[in-house]
Amino acid sequence: MSGFELVVVGGSWGALDAFGRLLAALPIDFAPAIAAVLHRRPDSGDAMTRVLEMRGGRSVSEVQDKDPIEPGRVYVAPADYHALVEAGHFALSTDRRVRFSRPSIDVLFESAADAYRERVLGVLLTGTGDDGAVGMASVKRRGGLTVAEDPRTAERGAMPAAAIAAGAADRTLGLEEIAPFVATTCGGGA
Repeated sequence: MSGFELVVVGGSWGALDAFGRLLAALPIDFAPAIAAVLHRRPDSGDAMTRVLEMRGGRSVSEVQDKDPIEPGRVYVAPADYHALVEAGHFALSTDRRVRFSRPSIDVLFESAADAYRERVLGVLLTGTGDDGAVGMASVKRRGGLTVAEDPRTAERGAMPAAAIAAGAADRTLGLEEIAPFVATTCGGGA
């Protein structure tokens, strides 16, 4: 068993499909909790969780303020709220947009790094812009492990490329390689 308790995932353009594929490829008994920020419109409602459940083959819930972080559960940030990780639970915020985004990947990753330190694994998927690069650097600096989707194979490579250019990615992997790596690293095999 590894020491990872939380996997944080971020993405933008193309990330709904990429995250669904990642979830589907993880073992059904994957132990760490997974929390994700996928950029979306403020008025998008809860359709994202239904799509992820269909594609990923597991229950997905939107973060509610003060929700406990439970092993094996999958959480996504709700539209137009920042999702923050605190020791053992989530918090929601309507603070200003970060890098034009709310929810912000950086906010999720930085707060997870502060709360879970070396027990967090960060994954940055496809997307445009540079949200996530600062947060990935925080995860790495606090002793966690970071993975960026290979920009050459991502639907949109700018977001993972920004994290790689910042020196924030410990590993750069194609989308199909990420789930086996995460599962093995977190002690779940592949």
